[in-house]
Amino acid sequence: MNRSFCIVSALATSLAIAHPVVSQDVNCLDPQTQSAMNICAAQDYAIADEDLNLAYKQARNYAQGMDQYLNLGDRPAVEILRDAQRAWIDYRDMACETESLLARGGSMQPLLFSSCAARLTRLRTEDLRYFGEVN
Repeated sequence: MNRSFCIVSALATSLAIAHPVVSQDVNCLDPQTQSAMNICAAQDYAIADEDLNLAYKQARNYAQGMDQYLNLGDRPAVEILRDAQRAWIDYRDMACETESLLARGGSMQPLLFSSCAARLTRLRTEDLRYFGEVN
């Protein structure tokens, strides 16, 4: 399964949970089927991603404040943060695609990808929060 397909599969699962009928049938406190586990993992990843976006905005605001005293020729902190975030997203997606290969082609592959993505996203969220807190 290639990277694009795996990501699209995880996103499709995420979109499926937005439909009220699907959401009502899934108990994420005790999922009983592989499909339910996949949906719950995608939902967990979506929540982690929302937290990441908030932390990134806070870190970006902090970086903008750092840039007000930029020396001539210095690269803006906002650009450095943006480039680091983009590189991290690529890393996360490839690392989780690799982890999901443990169930390549199986119904559990989306669960492995989403679980990995949620875990790494939470770690990155803490990194971004730390960046914004250090003065």
